[in-house]
Amino acid sequence: MAISTETWVQAASFLGAGFSVGFGAIGAALGEGYAAGKASQAIGRNPAMSGAILKNMLIGQAVAESAGIFALVIAMLLCFMDVQGAPMIEAFGLLGSGLAMGLAAIGSGAGGGYPAAEACLGIADNPPTQGALTTNMLIGSAVSQTPAIFGMVVAFMLMFMDWSGQPLWPGWAALLGAGLSVGLAAIGSGVGSGMPAGSSTAGMARQPGAANQIRTNMLIGSAVSQTPAIFGMVVAFMLMFIDWNGQPPSPTWAALLGAGISTGLSAIGPGLGNGFTAQEAAAGVARTPEASGPITTTMLIGQTVAQSTVIYGFLVSLILLFIPRGASESMVAWAAPLSAGICMGFGGIGPGVGEGIAAAYTVNRIARDHQGISVLLTRVMLVGQAVSESTGIYALIVALLLLFVV
Repeated sequence: MAISTETWVQAASFLGAGFSVGFGAIGAALGEGYAAGKASQAIGRNPAMSGAILKNMLIGQAVAESAGIFALVIAMLLCFMDVQGAPMIEAFGLLGSGLAMGLAAIGSGAGGGYPAAEACLGIADNPPTQGALTTNMLIGSAVSQTPAIFGMVVAFMLMFMDWSGQPLWPGWAALLGAGLSVGLAAIGSGVGSGMPAGSSTAGMARQPGAANQIRTNMLIGSAVSQTPAIFGMVVAFMLMFIDWNGQPPSPTWAALLGAGISTGLSAIGPGLGNGFTAQEAAAGVARTPEASGPITTTMLIGQTVAQSTVIYGFLVSLILLFIPRGASESMVAWAAPLSAGICMGFGGIGPGVGEGIAAAYTVNRIARDHQGISVLLTRVMLVGQAVSESTGIYALIVALLLLFVV
């Protein structure tokens, strides 16, 4: 029996709903559980502050929960979507919508738990700082939700825009690739943005007089940690808004899917790596406020280098999107561009994390001994990061071979 287009679209809508709330529930639960565990530790340290700690925990958990709520909203909309008369390409828009929101919520939900946990501990250790800690927790948690909002924006576009003007082939791959690009890219940035938020909150409890310096460093570090997610959103926009009419269905579909995978996956490592670096920088400013200048400078240098592999992924995505290809139905023709995206996407994860770890330890040491040694440590950091970068370059070389030589 033939299955109607409406049935296919309805099924895709249900799958998208499952992906949205299924993936979206992961991060929020982790972040809330982490906050609850640290709250228990905090009450154990200072039972007299149990009421304030419990209240702070619940506020922090509520913010971390917001990413899961975004995913729930998208899932509910997908469950009750009116698909009557929808074209087949709409099925992939709805499926991509669920992936965009569900994956994007993972990092933001988990990242929101860091500042909530550290605020609870800080209140136990230094009760007079309760107001300042709660304020910083809310600011940091809100910033860490930004990647989830990127995913939600793309999810709404995929869900409600009219895609009937795009051809089913290769348009389906563009819509699915858009969801994967923004969703995967948001994972690292969501967690990475939460790390300095937690570290700065802990630092304010120890050094309340340096609150402004600590918060400024946190915001700068968190902002850089957001950039990999922005790359993912930019690629998603290009996949959605470029007119794919007139393009050969194969191998264009593989190139479009590969473009979303390349930037989406390669953004995970730099987002996490930037978070590690910013986390140590915020802690360092709290430990040694007079060294905030060299600490912030080294943090930005380290984060810039750690960012490079998502730039490689973005470059491969641009090549996949804009280099013309002749029509071909052979398996080799579509395997090469899809493999290039997969190669660069996975190849960018490790170097981004590794370079961020190198920068984080360097920043930590500069905070402890910044007099005359910061230049030497920065030099060692850059050499170490260059070696860590090599594996990302290997992935880029293989991706380019797959695109231009094989």
